[in-house]
Amino acid sequence: MEKPRWRRIASRYVIDSRFMRIRRDTVELPNGAILPEYYIRESAGFVMIVAFTPDEQVVLVRQYRYGSDSVGLEIPAGMLEPEEDPRVCAARELLEETGYEAGSMHLLADYTIEPVRSSARAYIFMASGVQRVAEPQPEQTECIEVELVPVETFAAMLEDGRIDNLASVAAGYRALAARTRVR
Repeated sequence: MEKPRWRRIASRYVIDSRFMRIRRDTVELPNGAILPEYYIRESAGFVMIVAFTPDEQVVLVRQYRYGSDSVGLEIPAGMLEPEEDPRVCAARELLEETGYEAGSMHLLADYTIEPVRSSARAYIFMASGVQRVAEPQPEQTECIEVELVPVETFAAMLEDGRIDNLASVAAGYRALAARTRVR
C-alpha cells in the first residue's frame, strides 16, 4: 500500500511536561476533509526488562498505578529519556527499580505502542544472570515492591491474569518464547 498523504495544517502543544507531551494538530486528509482536532502523544517510548536470576527466578515489581488506582504485578520498565539508548535505559531502570544488575542483556523486540496516536516504541529486553547489587532507588512517583517468582509460576501468572498489564504480558510471553528457542 502506498502511504496516504496527510497534511498538517496547524499544530500546538496542549500538554508539555516531563511525563507527557500531547500535540493537537489540524490535519487535511487526502480526500480534502479537515480534522480540526487530531491528538498525538509524543514520547521516546519505554523499555521493559524480563530479568532471570541464575536460579531460574523472574524479577517482578508490584507497584501502584495512579491512572487505574490499582496495585499490580509487572515487569520492570521505564520511560526513555530523549535521545537515550534503549539498552542504557534498560540497565538503568532495572537497577533503579529492583537493585538488580544483568549478567547479560539483549534486545528481544521493539514494537509500536499505539501507532494511531503516537510514534513511540516499546523495547523489550531479556536479562540473564541478574544479581542484586544495591537497594532499589525508585523515582518519587514509584511505590514498588520487588518480587521473585519461579519461571513456571511466572508463566502461569501470564496465563491466569495475575499479571494483567498488557505490555508486561506481551513482554513476558516474548521472553518465554525466546528462552524456549535457546534451550
